[in-house]
Amino acid sequence: MNRPAALNRTLLALIGLLLLAAGGFAVATHFGRLHLLDPGAPLVPGAAPPPTWVFWVAIAVAVVLGLLCLRWLAAQAFRRPKSVAWRHERETGATVLGSSTAAAPVAADVEDYDGVRAASAWLSGAREAPELFLLVTTDRDADATAIRQHITEHAVPRLKQALEVEELPVRLEIRLTAKSGARAR
Repeated sequence: MNRPAALNRTLLALIGLLLLAAGGFAVATHFGRLHLLDPGAPLVPGAAPPPTWVFWVAIAVAVVLGLLCLRWLAAQAFRRPKSVAWRHERETGATVLGSSTAAAPVAADVEDYDGVRAASAWLSGAREAPELFLLVTTDRDADATAIRQHITEHAVPRLKQALEVEELPVRLEIRLTAKSGARAR
């Protein structure tokens, strides 16, 4: 489902294997286990230092690679939609409700379902057209279909009623834990 995550894991695995192979090759050559290279030979031919521009290019490449790695690392962080304050005007006054406050009871409700270990929920978008994001962590042997059905038939209609909206798109992610069985509350 999550193609960028699969690509990231594949690239990290390939880079890791490449670095392990290069490190193993260097260590084996240093200790004389591989006789492809002479461990006493100089790394580059000649004793003269390279021109100054070579150092500047190496520094520039290292800085660019470092910044790209930092950007890649920052992209891995899970980003939730920003919590917004909804204002609901009526003849008798106005109600201001934070979207995170509105989503908290849904998460608490879902956490009480059988097989669910943890749940977090958040709402994004305008008050007239919100979107619900649910992240549910379940036991390995839990019935994900039953949990999904219970969410769509119980938790979502209650939230729609509380928010007084007709439509509420839901994005649900179910994560399975390595643990199984009942948990103590």
